[in-house]
Parts: sequence; C-alpha cells; structure tokens
Amino acid sequence: MDFMNRPFLSADLSGAGDSKLAVTPVPASVRARLDVLSRRCGDRAGYLDAGSGEVVTWSQAARQAADWAALLPPGTVVPLRVTNPVAFCRAYLAGLAAGVCVAPLDPRATTGELASILGVLEAADVVIDEEEAAAEFDGSGVNLWMTSAAGLRLARRGHEVRLGARGVAALLPTSGTTGRPKLVPLSESQLLRVAARIASHHALTPQDRGYSPLPLSHVNAQVVGVLSTLVAGSSLVVEDRFHGSRFWATADELDVSWLNLVPAILGILSEGASPAHAVSRGVRFARSASAPLPAAVRKRFEERSGVGVLETYGMTEAASQIAANPLLGRERQPGSVGRPTGVTVRIVDEDRHELPAAEIGAVELRGRNVVDVYLGRGRTPIPARATDGWLCTGDLAFRDPEGFLYLVGRSDDVINRGGEKFHPREIEEVLLGDSRIRSAAVVGRPHRLLGEESVAYVVTDADLVSSGRAGLASELLDRCRRALSPHKQPASVVVVDSLPTGPTGKPNRRALRVAAVGDAPVPTTGTQGIRDLAASRTETAAP
Repeated sequence: MDFMNRPFLSADLSGAGDSKLAVTPVPASVRARLDVLSRRCGDRAGYLDAGSGEVVTWSQAARQAADWAALLPPGTVVPLRVTNPVAFCRAYLAGLAAGVCVAPLDPRATTGELASILGVLEAADVVIDEEEAAAEFDGSGVNLWMTSAAGLRLARRGHEVRLGARGVAALLPTSGTTGRPKLVPLSESQLLRVAARIASHHALTPQDRGYSPLPLSHVNAQVVGVLSTLVAGSSLVVEDRFHGSRFWATADELDVSWLNLVPAILGILSEGASPAHAVSRGVRFARSASAPLPAAVRKRFEERSGVGVLETYGMTEAASQIAANPLLGRERQPGSVGRPTGVTVRIVDEDRHELPAAEIGAVELRGRNVVDVYLGRGRTPIPARATDGWLCTGDLAFRDPEGFLYLVGRSDDVINRGGEKFHPREIEEVLLGDSRIRSAAVVGRPHRLLGEESVAYVVTDADLVSSGRAGLASELLDRCRRALSPHKQPASVVVVDSLPTGPTGKPNRRALRVAAVGDAPVPTTGTQGIRDLAASRTETAAP
C-alpha cells in the first residue's frame, strides 16, 4: 500500500512533563483551518483508508467544502449516511466548513431506525455515498445528495423545505440520561475547542499519524479522530470497521504513532498476536474511551503489545473528552480515567451535595463545552442541565486525593440486593481476573424476596476450558465466593459465545437484563458490535 507523503514518527517526548507541552491554538473555524492546510501542505494526505488505500488530501478537503457551500445554504440540517470512511471524513469536514448542520447516521442502521431518526431530525436533505443506499429513503421525500471524490451532486429531488439550525454545527443522537431519544446540538466552537484540547494533551504534531478504527457516526471518532487531526495538521488512518487480523500489520505499514481504541478492541488485541517491535517502539500510546477499561484487559494488552494505555472519559454532551490521564506513562494512574480536561467535574450524593475524595457518587459537570439543551421531536428544546448549571452524566465514580477520577458504573446499572447496593464492575473485575475470560457483563434480575440478584455473562476462549462450559461456570462461581462479600456474589454465571454490544463495543446491559428475566435466551437480533452474538450458552445456578 503506497500512501503519499507518509510522515515520520513524532519526536520522542520522554522526559518532558505534560505541563511543558505547547498549547494547541483553537482554529477560528473549520473552513479557516482547511484553507491554511490547503495552502501549506495541500498535497499531503490528511485521512487514509486502511482497507482501500484511498486518501483525502487537504486540498481535496478544502475543495469539497467550497462545493458544499455553493449547493447547500448555511444552517441546512444534513444527515450523513456515508459508509466509506474517507468519504465520511470529506463530507463531515465539508459540511462543517460550509456552515451546514451535519447529523452523522450509523450506516448499519435498519430502514426502520433510519426512519425514526429522520423523523426527529426533520431534515429535507440526506447525503449518501453509494447508489444502493437510495432505496432506504424511498417515500421519505428528502433530497438525496451523492458525495464522491469528484464533489457533491443532487442524486434525487424530494421536497424543498429547509429547516435551518444556525449556530449548531452537528446534531448527534443520544438517549441522554433519561432513555428518551433526543439530539445533542454541538456548535463549531465547542467541537474545535475540545479537538484543540485533545491535540494539545496528546501532543499531536504534523508528523503524527493516528489510527482510529471506530464508528465514525460517534462523537469519539469525529472529535478525537477527525477534528483533532485537522487542528494538529497531522494525519489519520480510518477503517470501515475494526479488523483484528490485520490491525498490527496496518499500524506497521502506515507508521502509526497513536491509537484511538475502546475497551472491547483492546480486549481482542490483548489475546492476539503481538505487534512487531518496531510498532511497539513507534506507537506512543493507545487511547481508551467509551467505557471503563477492566484492569485485567489493560494489563494483558500492555504486556502483549508493549504499548501503554491512556485511559480517558468522555460523552457526547461534552463534545467528547471530559477527563484524561497524563500523557507520560509514569504519571498515569491505572484504573483511573484521569483528571478533568477543560470542564469542571464534581461527585455528588443523592441530595446533590458534593462528596469528599474516595466516596462514590454521581458525576456532574459543567463548562463551555457542555450542552445546555437537548433537542426533541420538532426540535423542541429539552433542558440538559439542572437549574444550577450542572449536567448529570448518569455515571458513578469517586475521586482520589490527587483529583484522578475512577468510574465504577452507571447509576441505572446499580444492583440492589435486599437493600445492599453494589456495582456490576466489582464482579466483572473478579471474573476478568481469570485468564480464560475474554469479556464479562453483570446485570440485575428481579428476585421475589431480595428485590434483585446478579447474573454474570462471560465470554471465554473454548480452547482454554478443559472442564466444559458447565464446569467453567461452576469454577467462576467459586472464584466469586472467595473474592466477594456474600451479597455481591452472582446467583449464576452464564457462558455465551459473545455479548450483545453497541457500535463502540459497550455491553448492551438492557438486552442482558431482558434475557436474565425468566431465563430467556440472550438476544441475537437488534444488536451490533465487535462480534456477532451466538445463542448457545450454558448456565450453572448457585445453590
């Protein structure tokens, strides 16, 4: 694979503390930054597709922005149903630069799911990158635009109603903390401020090349990947999806210097082949986000790959990054998601009183990068913050005396067994301490007398299990009995081929809770993730 202008690896930063790193300036706008890069290094590749070898140069990205600006009025809400990863990068940057409001869609969404989100967006225009996608919008009445390396063209005309959203650069779907579908409106300045903070914190330079195989419809891949690359003037390798079998070979071939990953991917890589020594030496860090990283997974990955993990924390409502560990490995706190970066974070009790260090409570945050409202159907504003200006994230955590945050779970994941409350992660860490376990998720299910009891679902490597699934489940129950207080011990362990997950690899606890009720089969439809779920399983109940 021959990519143009492959940059050298970034300079060695050992011996320099985070406080000494230069602050990356925030660009005035995406359009202004594209113009600068187009003039200074227009023929250099900004985004590279690991699968096809296709690239987007900075000159091409700037020309696409001009094309979009000529065809779509500023403020037009434009959903992006774009499958090709470099085509997405072109379209996303062009939309932001042209002043339209982009709304990235998951290209794997079903027709019904697309219809639902379009109903909330109330958009008159949709951008696609493949002809066959046009059928998904039959009867919707939208104007279909086709994006390609050659530019933007009208593929099919529908109605002409345009509902502008001036001041909003991106609309991203989320269930927030209430479970009701809604949209997160993010401004261009919010996106660029966070991207600049990430570029500064990660010490990204024009010589760096990131590798982000994450879904581009999610805020992490957009801000941590696409926009931090734009701000730093570096380059980024993207993919249609994570390909474990060729991951390290791609990193080697393309001289990658940092990785943008999630715990599910780190878990898979921790069990595969080790990278070449040159890769371990050249990759400065592997960034982890999206979900808490189990200690056992982090340890296995670092030992197998020789690459240190930078644990971070973010959410859509804050335009991605909320907290991050220091860049230098010796200053990181394993198991922590780091210190707040650019937002104010506090831990509160049920009455919203701030808690001291070491006490677990709800995570709240505020700051310029935190949204004030969600948008519901009809673009109706829904307050995102309490009247005192704090947004409740729905996450539970504690803080150590040095200000490092430690996530323990979600508030709606807490299990209440006979009045004694505990967090699933406590059990999951014990299960993942067994070298045979690839991944684990614990949920609560109703109990007639106790209110709730816990059920553990685990994925293992069959080659390492000599006692069979029933035997393994029994052994894991014994392990939990030795390590956990009686009320925290799972009532049963269920061995499955894989866990239902979302696009970024988070376990779908809602689906597992449904399966746990009445011993129902684990669902095999309506879920997406790193591995497809298989229905076969064995359960051993505790006496």
